[in-house]
Amino acid sequence: MKMVDLFGAQLEREAVITRRSLERVPEGRADWKPHEKSMPLGYLSTLVASMPSWIEMAIRLDELDLATGEKPPAWTKNSELVEVHEKSVARGHEALRATTDEHLMTPWRLKVAGQTVMEAPRHVVIEDTFTHLAHHRGQLSVYLRLNGAAVPSIYGPTADEQAFR
Repeated sequence: MKMVDLFGAQLEREAVITRRSLERVPEGRADWKPHEKSMPLGYLSTLVASMPSWIEMAIRLDELDLATGEKPPAWTKNSELVEVHEKSVARGHEALRATTDEHLMTPWRLKVAGQTVMEAPRHVVIEDTFTHLAHHRGQLSVYLRLNGAAVPSIYGPTADEQAFR
């Protein structure tokens, strides 16, 4: 099986469970954060929603400089957040369909103000994107709990959902 097929299948599985989390983000709480050092709920939610588009970035760009990166889209309604996610997933799938395993072996760089801070083969960047998504989605589940929202099953049951959906 090709890497692009494996990544496409993983993206689809992760998209379903990520969407369940995003659907439960409380509206009107974008500035809320559990601690002064924590990121706000609105930023975290947007980050989680848009992370699947990082797959497209790792495939189509040779590098990203965080100093010149675009601002994440703002949202006020939960449906807008879910729409950002759906578009992000579609962009990831489209990029995977348009690439090859050979291209995924080529290097990709992350820079900050022109300085390379990370260089790795594209397939590693994509693998790390899934890990990074799981990390921030877990963080989001804590934010949901602290805001009184039901936490969906992700990789297993939660106190709110005893069975997988």
